[in-house]
Amino acid sequence: MAGWVLSECGLRPLPRIYPTPRTGRDQPPLNSSIPKLRFFRADRGNGSSSCLFSGIDKERDWVLKVSATFRVQEVDEEIEGGERILNGGEEFFDPASPPSFKLSDIKNAIPKHCWVKDPWKSMSYVVRDVAVVLGLAAVAAYFNNWVVWPLYWFAQGTMFWALFVLGHDCGHGSFSNNPKLNGVVGHLLHSSILVPCHGWRISHRTHHQNHGHVENDESWHPLPEKTYRGLDIVTKILRFTLPFPLLAYPIYLWGRSPGKKGSHFDPNSDLFVKNEKEDVITSTVSWTAMAALLVGLSFIIGPIQLLKLYGVPYLGFVMWLDLVTYLHHHGHEDVLPWYRGKEWSYLRGGLTTLDRDYGWINNIHHDIGTHVIHHLFPKIPHYNLLEANEAAKPVLGKYYREPKKSAPLPFHLIGILLSSMRKDRYVSDTGDIVYYQTDTQLNRPKKSAVYTIISPRVSKPPLSC
Repeated sequence: MAGWVLSECGLRPLPRIYPTPRTGRDQPPLNSSIPKLRFFRADRGNGSSSCLFSGIDKERDWVLKVSATFRVQEVDEEIEGGERILNGGEEFFDPASPPSFKLSDIKNAIPKHCWVKDPWKSMSYVVRDVAVVLGLAAVAAYFNNWVVWPLYWFAQGTMFWALFVLGHDCGHGSFSNNPKLNGVVGHLLHSSILVPCHGWRISHRTHHQNHGHVENDESWHPLPEKTYRGLDIVTKILRFTLPFPLLAYPIYLWGRSPGKKGSHFDPNSDLFVKNEKEDVITSTVSWTAMAALLVGLSFIIGPIQLLKLYGVPYLGFVMWLDLVTYLHHHGHEDVLPWYRGKEWSYLRGGLTTLDRDYGWINNIHHDIGTHVIHHLFPKIPHYNLLEANEAAKPVLGKYYREPKKSAPLPFHLIGILLSSMRKDRYVSDTGDIVYYQTDTQLNRPKKSAVYTIISPRVSKPPLSC
């Protein structure tokens, strides 16, 4: 029965989209609890007839005893690159289908000068950001009143995040072609905001090399259903209830994500290979030195003053980091896939990342919102990302999703974050193309929700008009 759909006045086989079965998203169960439907023709009184269900008023929308209205769509044809033609002539784009272009096609479309790293230009951004950080601290300490402090905390937390992005460029090697310069600047910037430079650099490299992969991704990857069901209630609250997920980064540095083990400070962690241990030790020592410096400052200026000048901005930076890294891989209005096995590739995984617009913050945090091109080509310096992105968009086509324009401050992202945290809970334990599912025990679907039932053989999200 799962391979049939309702046509105008009866049942007809569902057209197969793929020649061979594929696994993936679990479809709504078609079980024996759904009542059998009988069909009859009813005269509309105008010479035409329509197909109705026995015992159901034709003037009312009919609903099966499932959590959604029953709607059926048919697919006539699939076109290369993910586009399909529906019966009505309307195009549907499937983001899970392999693209018709290659990574090299995108690379060739980007002007060659976008790949050039200018260490002097990169250092100018470091000087700018450090000067702003010191200036903000001096102004806040001078006025020292509760009108200034909240403004300072937001501004300084944002600047700490900007320092992190520059250190992140050092880790990618997009800061300069000189590994020693990248290492020195990266350690100074990251240690100043309590980030273990090499430990994080290596795990972030793992994230880029496995983006979009359910098991192998490192940053905000989805939990398989079995892992999700095994979480205790406290862990579920901390992971999915704001503001706790926005404070996850320090915990992640020490213990990684649920289902994974290791620490960014431990050279023997599974995160690292043998020849990386010395780098990890160097970063851990640098981090410890910064922590000791902060303890010493607390004796000089007092713990309360240190909390106001450094502690609260640090929490602001952590919230920025968790917000940005989460929303670059979650929360789009379209249902986006995650991959396993042979379905995953570097290109397909990278095409599921998202750009975000942060308004005035775009320039302050070095255009990190231009994230798709950064994920595909992390060696491009941040000051060339916008131009590279514009050059690549014609090649990416519908695989590129224009970010929603932001007001001067990106308050619109809060609603997106809330919605995603509520809906995107886990993915199926099986299948090579899977999608986020909602925990119905916590979030019961509304009766007005629309569900499209297609054959479970097809590993695709429901089609929608």
